[in-house]
Amino acid sequence: MLFSDNARTSNNRKKEKKKGSAKMERPHTLLIHYDKGTPAIAKQIVKDLQGRDGPAKVDAMKKAIMLLLNGETLPQLLNTIVRFVLPSQDPMLQKLLLLYLEIIDIVKVDADAGGGTMNEMYICQHLKNNLNNSNIYTRVATLRFICHLNDKHLDIIRELKSSVVGNLQHKHPYVRRNAILAVMTIDKLPQGQLLLVDAPETIEEVLSKEEDPSAKRSAFLMLSTCDQDRAINYLLSHVDSVSGWGELLQMVVLELIRKVLVSRMDKGEKETYINIVKSLLNAPSTATAVAYECAGILVSLSSKPTDIVAAANTYCQLLRSQSDNNVKLIALDRLIELKSSHRDIMVDLTMDLLRALNCRNTDIQKKALQIVLELITERNINGVVLMLKNEAFKTQGHGGEFKNNGKYRQMLIQAIRICALKFPKVASTVDDLLMDFSGDNNVASAIDMLHSVREIIEMNHEVRVSIITRVLDNLYRIRASRVCSCALWTIGEYCRSLDEVENGIATIKHCLGELPFLPVSEEGEDTDSSEKVQQKMNSVTVSSVLADASEPAFSDQGSLTWRNLRSFLLTGDFFLGAVVASTLTKLVLRLEGVQSSKVEVNKASTQAVLIMVSMLQLGQSPVLPHPIDNDSYDRIVVCIRLLCSTGDNVRKIWLQSCRQSFVKMLSEKQLRESEELDAKAQISHAQPDDLIHFDSLKTMKGRSQLELEDMTPDDEKLETGEFIKDGDGVNKLNRRIHQLTGFSDPVYAEAFVTVHRHDIVLDITIINRTKQTLQNFVMELIIKGGLEIVELKPVEDPQNNTLAPESNMEIKVKLMVVSTDTGVICGHVVYGTSNGEKTVVLSEICFDVGDYMSPAVCTDEAFRTLWAELEWKRKVDVDTEIQDEKEFLDHIIKLTNMKCLTAPLDGNCGFLTANLYAKSVFGEDALVNVSIEKKNNGRLGGSIKIKSKSQGIALGLSNKISLKQKGKGGN
Repeated sequence: MLFSDNARTSNNRKKEKKKGSAKMERPHTLLIHYDKGTPAIAKQIVKDLQGRDGPAKVDAMKKAIMLLLNGETLPQLLNTIVRFVLPSQDPMLQKLLLLYLEIIDIVKVDADAGGGTMNEMYICQHLKNNLNNSNIYTRVATLRFICHLNDKHLDIIRELKSSVVGNLQHKHPYVRRNAILAVMTIDKLPQGQLLLVDAPETIEEVLSKEEDPSAKRSAFLMLSTCDQDRAINYLLSHVDSVSGWGELLQMVVLELIRKVLVSRMDKGEKETYINIVKSLLNAPSTATAVAYECAGILVSLSSKPTDIVAAANTYCQLLRSQSDNNVKLIALDRLIELKSSHRDIMVDLTMDLLRALNCRNTDIQKKALQIVLELITERNINGVVLMLKNEAFKTQGHGGEFKNNGKYRQMLIQAIRICALKFPKVASTVDDLLMDFSGDNNVASAIDMLHSVREIIEMNHEVRVSIITRVLDNLYRIRASRVCSCALWTIGEYCRSLDEVENGIATIKHCLGELPFLPVSEEGEDTDSSEKVQQKMNSVTVSSVLADASEPAFSDQGSLTWRNLRSFLLTGDFFLGAVVASTLTKLVLRLEGVQSSKVEVNKASTQAVLIMVSMLQLGQSPVLPHPIDNDSYDRIVVCIRLLCSTGDNVRKIWLQSCRQSFVKMLSEKQLRESEELDAKAQISHAQPDDLIHFDSLKTMKGRSQLELEDMTPDDEKLETGEFIKDGDGVNKLNRRIHQLTGFSDPVYAEAFVTVHRHDIVLDITIINRTKQTLQNFVMELIIKGGLEIVELKPVEDPQNNTLAPESNMEIKVKLMVVSTDTGVICGHVVYGTSNGEKTVVLSEICFDVGDYMSPAVCTDEAFRTLWAELEWKRKVDVDTEIQDEKEFLDHIIKLTNMKCLTAPLDGNCGFLTANLYAKSVFGEDALVNVSIEKKNNGRLGGSIKIKSKSQGIALGLSNKISLKQKGKGGN
């Protein structure tokens, strides 16, 4: 884009055709696709315009407009258009003529074409005729054209102002509405109040008589923009009828109220305006957009509980009534803001928030549960748990009807677990529900359930008996190996009484079935008979792979309905066999303390040893697809030796130390959560001993116009106590300023970078360090990677492309993040001097993936699930000069801007493994696993594994870690 449509050299034209280039130019309201591969010839366009063929003229005008929009200049074309197009009565030609006049700078192009003021006079007369035309669409098109004129066209506006004002009384509201907008545009010009002296009075008179809602909205918008006092007087004189106005006009009223309450702090006026907002909010016919804006104004300008309740109820109503998921997410975001500042009020709306669970969008359900779990109290816990239980039962009934049914069920189980841990009295009411999910096909849900169960048992011992009974009763229903392992650990740790221990041993024996697992006669057969045995085993054991976690599951057939442990062992799952051996060992050791009969203890011990020997025998059988692994073999052998010769030290380790480790893990988890809550609670916007800025003691009404104009957003933040939290301000500026050219270059340029989620703004300052005037100044930027230019324009004068000696120019570039790929901005500036055309190349600005990432938190189960689901994977070998494991981990965390999910270990053990997690601005997950160990030479070795949903994140993180992992001198 260019500052203007002036002529430039052919070299510049070639540069403009480069792919991805973006140049500064005067902003246009029209964008037309144009194939540059077949450019039109100016002579042919002039020839077609001079002819009498109407369609050919239309086609020639379209070609001319497309050439102008793509940077070409046709200065001699205006004379031809004035002579041969201006007198035409063809509506299409007249519309194209207005588009052409909108694109070009009439005054300058007319002077360059040698037409002087003659063409301008013809154009003014033509526009005046259009404003008096009987065709309303011709009038409206001309009025819209006038809305695009600026202070350089005051002579044209002066000739047309009477005709524009005359259209305010037109009988058709379509014309009146656009005439009002044209008057507003003229009045907003620097000398507009001199052109239309009584514009506000005229519009006020039109507003009092106007009946059309759209035209009425335009008139009130003009008053609120150009004469705020008149708009306020009109609003206060029609307070009773505001609720009956149209939606568009009500939105303008709310915007005016917001501006007035920010600039005027009179308490009496404030109450009046808030009452207007409340009347709009309570009106039965209020539109959704109006209700949303009313709620936002009430929250920002009032702290009364009644007003906050009204705003919260409005957001909850939007949550229930709107079908658009984006609207629901916005309403939830506003409710989260209310929760942080008005938690006591939001507690009463907990059940209303739970209605958002009816939406089948996972993001909405997750955010609603997040709000509700922070609002549960003694008063509403029973209702919340009941609602969550009902939702959980619904997920069982739907089966696979909904795509994310399993994830939703998992979220509900986690929510119920949190409720049970916070309020132990409800634990007894949810244990039945939790155990109903033990046989769930979704492995993640089932594991979350059992993790919740064992935490509830440890935190609330009163429900231990009932929960253990339910676990034993539902063990046979479990259809996943990982879930079985967790259930067996719970049985081994929390079966205490004689009945519980005996029931536990009996239940495991029933799930294992008859011994041996393979008949001895069949084990001794040759290979052919072994294949027959394999076929026979397959005929009674039906295995399948779950889609979500690749875990084996078995159908309930015949006598194997309750022999799930046996089925797992026959498929070669000997890790589960080792867990079974450990559980039986714990139960037998505990039986020695609660059973007085040594005969019964020896009997149970013998049966347990027999089961373990049978598993070892099965593991060495050639029938199975693979033999038993060494780790499982050694663990089962240890259990056998333990049961043959036990001692007090061994019994203490098996019966107490394991549970103590689990208790320590829970306590550390609670400690981390409490520390995070305390850290959030201790964050203060201002300290008691901070200096008071006297500007904050002066109301907005008492400030002069100069003070209001000079007040910056940083000053406002300083007055309200919102200080910079991330380090020294000077260092922050140094990190954000990028030098684009050298100090010895004739043109010095630097950019101040502001990054906010999806938006990036570059404030570029350009200084002419020479004694010459730089003409036809052009900046060309090329964007590579995940960025896209939204806007690129000079701050002050969009049409000025000349840089005076030793003067400066401000250019603002707005970028949008379109993907998480690494974005690179490069380019050059081109200008003309007395010695010819010069070019200065700009330094690159690189935005890596770390600029788009923010630390996030997830559970260990969710991390493992995401690790299995995400497809893009990268691996980086550790090569660093850092010799301390924790120091290297902190370096990687700072480098990637991620959250460490793994608790730090005490002491120096020579190795370290940790999981890191973050989310991109688009909500994409980024997972990193750091596994390092200290080698004999003192250096660190290992690997860093990265997984993500998109290729850009995986590549960006791996490249950044590879380049900057050295730490000492490496970055």
